[in-house]
Amino acid sequence: MSLHPYLFFSGTAREAMTRYQQVLGGQLEIMAFSDMPPGEEPGMEMAPDAVMHAALTLDDGSLIMASDDPTGDGGGVKGVALHLSDADLDEVRRMFDALSEGGEVQMPLEPVFWSPLFGACVDRFGVSWMLSGEAEEQG
Repeated sequence: MSLHPYLFFSGTAREAMTRYQQVLGGQLEIMAFSDMPPGEEPGMEMAPDAVMHAALTLDDGSLIMASDDPTGDGGGVKGVALHLSDADLDEVRRMFDALSEGGEVQMPLEPVFWSPLFGACVDRFGVSWMLSGEAEEQG
């Protein structure tokens, strides 16, 4: 079994997923509505360059998927956060700074009792993130 987040954006899926690739690395594939074969067009009005499906496969095999929301809701992602962790604390700091740029820091990145570093932010696309440094194993 595998579980992968699927994010919906209102016209910013391409920008968001491109930014996530810049921050997180990995391989990004984007399919626009204009890439659909003839006769397979959606039953709703969508801009030709709107993202029908995007998939960012990270180096560890993790996958984040997204599209532009055909409902045009425009609201940010609510009630869920994407969590990233890494043993390299400098990498956690770099990712946190990049993801929070233009967004809102909800909890500054700092040591907490369960992790050498933990912080939370909402990025400029309305997606909530939690980042943590992996604690060294106690032996």
